[in-house]
Amino acid sequence: MKTLWPLFFQGIGGGLAAFVMPCIFPLLPLTISFFTKSSSSRFGAITKALLYGLSIVVIYCALGLIVTAILGPSGLNSLASSAFFNLFIFFLLVLFAISFFGAFDINLPSGLVNKIDGLSGGQTWIGIFFMAFTLSLVSFSCTAPLVGTLLFTAVSSGQYYALLAAMVGFSTALALPFTLAAIFPSLLKALPKSGSWLNSVKVFLGFIELAAAMKFLSNFDLTYHTEFLNREVFLSIWIALFTLLGFYLIGKIKFSHDSDLKHLSVFRFFTALATFSFVAYLIPGLWGAPLKSLSGFLPPLTSQEFILSQGGNENSITDTLPAGRKLVNVIKPTVVGFHAFFDYKEGLAYARKVNKPVMLDFTGHSCVNCRKMEASVWTNPEIKNIINRDYILISLYVDEKLELPSVDQYTSKITDSKVKTIGNLNSDIEASKFGTNSQPYYVLLDKNEKVLGKPRAYDENLEEYKKFLMEGLQLFHQNQK
Repeated sequence: MKTLWPLFFQGIGGGLAAFVMPCIFPLLPLTISFFTKSSSSRFGAITKALLYGLSIVVIYCALGLIVTAILGPSGLNSLASSAFFNLFIFFLLVLFAISFFGAFDINLPSGLVNKIDGLSGGQTWIGIFFMAFTLSLVSFSCTAPLVGTLLFTAVSSGQYYALLAAMVGFSTALALPFTLAAIFPSLLKALPKSGSWLNSVKVFLGFIELAAAMKFLSNFDLTYHTEFLNREVFLSIWIALFTLLGFYLIGKIKFSHDSDLKHLSVFRFFTALATFSFVAYLIPGLWGAPLKSLSGFLPPLTSQEFILSQGGNENSITDTLPAGRKLVNVIKPTVVGFHAFFDYKEGLAYARKVNKPVMLDFTGHSCVNCRKMEASVWTNPEIKNIINRDYILISLYVDEKLELPSVDQYTSKITDSKVKTIGNLNSDIEASKFGTNSQPYYVLLDKNEKVLGKPRAYDENLEEYKKFLMEGLQLFHQNQK
């Protein structure tokens, strides 16, 4: 559950962004006015507002639960790494961005909206629920891109409760202003008036949608080894996007539906400053700067064609493992300076030969938390030396799409589905042997496949990770006696 917090906070950010969109923000005074005028007492108005806010939470959480129930744990992993999903989301986010730039609006059929609106009386809890449902439908053109992006990000995490966590955060942040404004009507006076700034919010989010779209295109590129979107190309696109966003914020770029920017507000100035600073932070990445804070979103450093600090070489250590090992020419390691086996049985056999413990690294080409762990933990010199010197690393990519030979394909006893690809096989190994299906997941084994200590999941605590590795070594040597 610890790794669900980032998705929850992303949901809160999305909900707050949705609240200040042109489809929702102007509705706040009207909605609060309705509650206060239709209630005979302040207590009644507050009760209705609380029910209204709760209804918004229930509606969006139900969406997350329905999608989760339909896909299931294995379905989430399979969908997140599929070509159709990632390409579909890429094009959909580009479409959303174009909509935010003002080319067109995305709306639900008016008949459906009117029908739901007719059910909202506002005097009973059922009527209040349908009022909240009407808000969700009326604001669809603004919230759909944000909700969609959150759902897609949650699905990509592969965690079973990820969609629910994201929707709890989103709906809570969206519902809270309505509830608070009903309880404390004086807050409305402190809010800014509707105006052209609302459209600027849409355009700003349009740029963010385009940047997010690149992540899904990168997932496809990494998983299917098409190698058209390496790290330099990805960074170049982001640098261009955020530079254009900075120019938009200072009024040097204007879309057809934008008003003239007569002066630069303090908030807009600091937002532009942050945007240009972000661009400056990205630029060294073109020459191999690690950019650790973005490691979960960028293509891995091993896809970089030129790394200045290493004279253009991809790897900082010599590969001492057998050159002809399986998949070594197909799968590129996702972190510089490490060499691994990519086949469980082959790696285990080599570990027995050289009498070393095994470190199983259940990972994925498109796994955000895996890249974060590699950038923040594995690159630590001590951790790196221990893994390279004392362990045989076996990296098992659960989203690898290369098909197994037909004679090696089988039906999983865990999921009752066909194991057709190397990714399916690695996922089944993780589920059948270790009872989990999340990534990253690190397991230490001896030559008899006995687990050495407690496996670890995503946790960027360096000291704890070092302790995990050292305890595994200690147990391995104890078993040798």
